[in-house]
Amino acid sequence: MSARIPTLDITRFDTDREAFVAELGAAYREWGFAGIRNHGIPQADIDAAYDVFKRFFALPEETKRKYHVPGSGGARGYTPFGVETAKDSKHFDLKEFWHIGREIPDDSAYRAVMPPNLWPDEVPGFREHGYGLYQALDKLGARVLSALALHIGLATDYFADKTNSGNSILRPIHYPPITADDIPNVRAGAHEDINLITLLVGASAAGLEVKSKQGEWVPFTSDADTIVVNIGDMLQRLTNHVYPSTTHRVVNPPGEQARQPRYSVPFFLHPNPDFLIDVLPSTISADNPKRYPEAITAQGYLEERLREIKLK
Repeated sequence: MSARIPTLDITRFDTDREAFVAELGAAYREWGFAGIRNHGIPQADIDAAYDVFKRFFALPEETKRKYHVPGSGGARGYTPFGVETAKDSKHFDLKEFWHIGREIPDDSAYRAVMPPNLWPDEVPGFREHGYGLYQALDKLGARVLSALALHIGLATDYFADKTNSGNSILRPIHYPPITADDIPNVRAGAHEDINLITLLVGASAAGLEVKSKQGEWVPFTSDADTIVVNIGDMLQRLTNHVYPSTTHRVVNPPGEQARQPRYSVPFFLHPNPDFLIDVLPSTISADNPKRYPEAITAQGYLEERLREIKLK
C-alpha cells in the first residue's frame, strides 16, 4: 500500500480513543481517504461474498439482464456494462455491477424511494452472503462515523439516528478483461462519491488512484486485511469541506494484467433519505466560511447526482 495515505487500526478507537480520533481526522482532512485494518469482518465472510458475486457475473448476459430495472437509476439489481459514465466524461466506464440495498418493511416511510431488493435465483447463497456483508460494512461504517463525529466536536452517536435507515448500497463490481489496446475508456473515470463515506472491501488488485491536493495521482492498493474508507460529497458538504471528497479513479492495468478481470465491492453509506444536509455550525470559521447557504435532503441530492452520471 502507498505509505503516504495512512492505514489505521480501528481497535484503537476502544483502547486509545483520543489519539486514534486525532490521527483518523488528520488523515481525512489531508487525503479524504484512509485504510482501516483489524476491522473485525472475517476473511471467510468476505471470500464467500466475492464467490457468489463472481458466480453471478459469470452468468449469460440474457440471464443477468432479467435483473435489470430500466428507469430505476440502478437502485436495485443489475446494471449492464457500458451504462455508468463519470460526470463530465465522454466515455462510459468499463464495468457492470449489482446493487444491494437496505432491507426495510413495506410499511416504512422510505419504501417509495428504497425499493425491495432483487435476488438472483441462479446463484445459491447470494442473498445470505451479500446481505451479510452489507450488514457488516454498515456496522463498521457507523464506527468510522462515530470517530469522525468526535473529531469535529459532535457527540459520538451524532450519526446513529441519521443513518439507521440510510439508503446505503453494496455494489459488487465486475471489470471485464480488456481485450483491445488504446481504448479511450477506463475502468472507472475520475470521480467523487456521492454518499457520506464509502467502504471498499477486498480491492487488492491494483488500479485505484487518489488525487492529492497537489494534483498528483497516488496509487492506493490495500493489503488483504485492510478496508479502504473514503469521504463522499454528502459528508464534504455537511462538514463544509473540512473532510474533502477526493477525486479518485480506477485505471486500466498495463499489458497482460489488463486481460484479467477485476472485482471490487464498495459499500456506499448514505444517510436516511429525509436527512437534511446543512453545514454543521462547528465546521464554520473565519477561515472556512459557510460554503452552502441552502440545505438539501439526502434523497434530493442523490437524485441530482444520479442524473449527472447517466444512471437516472
